[in-house]
Amino acid sequence: MVEVKKELLAPCGLYCGVCSIYIAHRDDNQKFKQILMKVYKPFVKEVNDISCTGCLSDGIVFPMCQVCAIKKCCREKNIEGCYQCDDFPCKFIDNFPIAAGKKVIMRAVPTWRELGTAKFVEEEEKRYHCPSCGNQLFRGAKRCNECKKEVDVD
Repeated sequence: MVEVKKELLAPCGLYCGVCSIYIAHRDDNQKFKQILMKVYKPFVKEVNDISCTGCLSDGIVFPMCQVCAIKKCCREKNIEGCYQCDDFPCKFIDNFPIAAGKKVIMRAVPTWRELGTAKFVEEEEKRYHCPSCGNQLFRGAKRCNECKKEVDVD
C-alpha cells in the first residue's frame, strides 16, 4: 500500500503527488520547470515560482494554490475535501481555471468518495504511469518523456 502524505491531499481532488509542479520541484528539474513556466505563465513570475511541497504542506505552496477558493471553502465547511461535500460539483468546480484540472476533479472526487483516501492515493499513483513503458507521468501529460508515445491518463 502507498504511504498517504496528508500534505499532498488537495481538497479539490487534484492529488499533488502526480502534479507537474510538485514533481519538478521534488526532483529539482530545472529543464522541466522552464517548460512549466510557459504553461503556468498567468500564475508565475519566475522559474523559482514553479515550486511546491503540496497543497496542504507547511512549506512552499504554488501561488495559484495559495489562494484557492476550493481549499478555503473546505476549510470553512470543516471538511478535508470536495469528496466529503454534498454540494459537489459546485460553482468553484464549474469555474475552475484550467480545463484539464476540472476534467480530473470531476473524475477524482467521485473516485475518492468511493474508494476512501488510501485506495484513492494508490490508484492515482498507479494511473500516472505510461501504459507502454511504465515511466512515471504527471497530470496533464500528453506524451511519455521516455518512450515518446502519446498518453491520455487523466
